[in-house]
Amino acid sequence: MSRLQNKTAVVTGGGSGIGFATAKEFIAEGAKVVITGRNKTELDNAVQELGAGAYAVVADTSKVDAIKTLRQEVEKIFPSLDVLFINAGIVKFGNIETVTEEVFDEQFNTNFKGAYFTIQQLLPLFKSGGSIILNTSINAHIGRPSISVYGATKGALLTLARNLSAELMPRKIRVNAISSGPINTPLHSGKGLTEEQAIQYRKDLIAQVPLGRLGEPSEIAKAIMLFASDEAAYIIGAEILADGGMSL
Repeated sequence: MSRLQNKTAVVTGGGSGIGFATAKEFIAEGAKVVITGRNKTELDNAVQELGAGAYAVVADTSKVDAIKTLRQEVEKIFPSLDVLFINAGIVKFGNIETVTEEVFDEQFNTNFKGAYFTIQQLLPLFKSGGSIILNTSINAHIGRPSISVYGATKGALLTLARNLSAELMPRKIRVNAISSGPINTPLHSGKGLTEEQAIQYRKDLIAQVPLGRLGEPSEIAKAIMLFASDEAAYIIGAEILADGGMSL
């Protein structure tokens, strides 16, 4: 089965985790894929593992100038685009008493501003009938301590998905969102915490999931694949909650 045969895609933050798993799924279904990220070594290793059909562009999507350069580099590889998966994102913990302006801006610049301007810059390459998928989060729906800024960035992405769906409908470009629970990726490794805190963080995460485990990137990639394919031609402005039951 080749649901993306002869199609082209860009996956931001594609060097690891959900982005890498999604790029792998897209290629298996016949697509050619550009992955982006800030770490060249990680991207080079990812392209080598993904094999034929994979390309990489180093880009810091928190910076608009870098996003403009990304568009130029993508255009050199693909004259047109069918699919864009907005996946690049960061999380930094902190309660409202301790979050600094720098930490606040870093998360909004990467998670929301970067997403917005990546879509803006790549839109001219899009074919009619294309698909844009935004990686949001269960944190846009539930409250958890020390993660208010991250949750706000993901809530903003959900709103963006709905509004862009209306705006891009005349061009027959679909915009949808995938909101995952805790997934076994570097994002949920507890980076920035002490080893003891990181272990406790993962235990606390798992305790909140009715299924009793973290999700796997490949599981999320399969849901994203639905939105990317023509099977979802009638699905616009929708959201899939892939959270192991956390939102119940």
